[in-house]
Amino acid sequence: MQTRFTQAQLADPDIAECDRILRACVHCGFCTATCPTYLLTGDELDGPRGRIYLAKDMLERGRPADAITVKHLDRCLTCLSCMTTCPSGVHYMHLIDHARRHIERTYRRPWRERALRSLLAFVLPHPARFRFALRAARFARPMRSLLPQRLRTMLDLAAVTPPASGSDVTEPTPAAAKPAEERASRAVRRVALLPGCVQPVLRPSVNDATIRLLGRLGIEVIVARGTGCCGALVHHLGREEDMRAQAIADIEAWNGELASHGLDAIVVNASGCGTMLKDYGFLFRRDERYAAPAARVSELARDVTELLDPGDLAPRRNVRGLRVAYHSACSLQHGQKIHQHPIGLLRAAGFEVIEVPEGHLCCGSAGTYNMLQPELADRLRERKVRNIESVRPDVVAAGNLGCMHQIAQGTRIPVVHTVELLDWATGGPTPPGLESLTDAA
Repeated sequence: MQTRFTQAQLADPDIAECDRILRACVHCGFCTATCPTYLLTGDELDGPRGRIYLAKDMLERGRPADAITVKHLDRCLTCLSCMTTCPSGVHYMHLIDHARRHIERTYRRPWRERALRSLLAFVLPHPARFRFALRAARFARPMRSLLPQRLRTMLDLAAVTPPASGSDVTEPTPAAAKPAEERASRAVRRVALLPGCVQPVLRPSVNDATIRLLGRLGIEVIVARGTGCCGALVHHLGREEDMRAQAIADIEAWNGELASHGLDAIVVNASGCGTMLKDYGFLFRRDERYAAPAARVSELARDVTELLDPGDLAPRRNVRGLRVAYHSACSLQHGQKIHQHPIGLLRAAGFEVIEVPEGHLCCGSAGTYNMLQPELADRLRERKVRNIESVRPDVVAAGNLGCMHQIAQGTRIPVVHTVELLDWATGGPTPPGLESLTDAA
C-alpha cells in the first residue's frame, strides 16, 4: 500500500511504525473472510481492510478522528484473526492500537460513552472495586428492564458467576502460592504467576488449579508483590497513561524478583493478558528506563499450557468418554499462535477433545467489547454457541476467562478453564459446574 506521510510525521516513531505496517498491506482482502464483524455486517468498513483505510486516512492527514472512523474502529474486536490469515504479515494489532490512542486524544465521545468507558477503566482493573461493583449489581437486577442495553449486559455478566468470598487481594488463595517473601528450597523451576484483576474475583479456582497443577511438576509458584492487572483492558480503550502505570507496576515487581531470587518464567492463565505481556517489549521499546526490563518480561511470559508437556501429565482419574469442546481463545490462537498444544494436553489427560466448527471466529467477549458493543457481541455468542452445541460436548474448555463467561451466558453446557480440567484429571478437585460429572469420572 502506498503511503504519503511527510518526513515530519515520520520523525514520530509510532507513525513510522504505522507507515511500515501500512506498506506491507497488498489490498488482497483475504482478511475479510475471517473477520467476525465483516461476516456479520457485510460492510467493508467493518473488516480489517476497510479499517486500515480509515486509519491510514486519519493518520496521514493528521486530523482528529471523526464519527465514522470511530464507529468502525470501535467495532473491531482485536481478535487478530486477520493477522493469522494475512499472507503479507501485516501487523494489524499495532496499527489499531495506535489508531485507538489517536481517537482517545482527538475525539470527544457522547457523554454516555465517556461515562461507561471511564467506569470500566476505573472498576475492572482493580479487584476490590470490581468485587464491590458486583455486590452492588445484585441490588440493581430488579431494575434490569429499565436500563440501557449496555448496562443490562454488565448485569448479565455479573450474574453468571457470583463474586468469590474472601479478602480483596489479588493473590491466589492456596498456601502453595508463596508470597515472594516466603522462600522454600529451590524447586525444579520457579515461576511468578500473574494474579490478574477480574479473574481472581469471578473465578479464583483458575489460579488455584494453576498452582496445584504446576506444583505437582515440582514448579514453585510465587506471586510478586505489586503485580495485578496487566493493563490490557485500558490499553484497548486507548487509555495509554493508565496502561503504562499498570504495566510498569508489574514490570518493576517481576524484574525485582528476577534480580533477587530468579525466575524461569512468568506464567499467565488468561490468554488476553498473555498476549499483552508478550507485547510489553514493543510497547516500551522507546522508554529509556523501561525498554530493557519490559523486554525481559516479554521474553519470560508464558501461557500456562506452554509450561506443560503431554508427557508431564499423570492422570489419576479416568475421564475417558468425557467429550470436551475446545474453544480456542482468539488471544491464544491468533495473538500467541498457540492452538494445538492445549488440545494435546487435554487428550494426554484422557479427555475426548472435539474442535469447534468455525473455531477461528471470536465468541464476542474481547475484553470489554461485550459491554461496549453488546448487539454484535450477542450475535457472535449465538453463532459460537450454535457451533459448540453442534458437537454435543459434555463440557467446554477455554483458556481465557472472558470467553468462558461470554459462552456461559448462552448455553447450559458447563464452561471451564483448560487448566481446571487438567488439574481435575491429575488429582485436583472437581471444577465448578462439573459436580454432576464427578461420578462419571
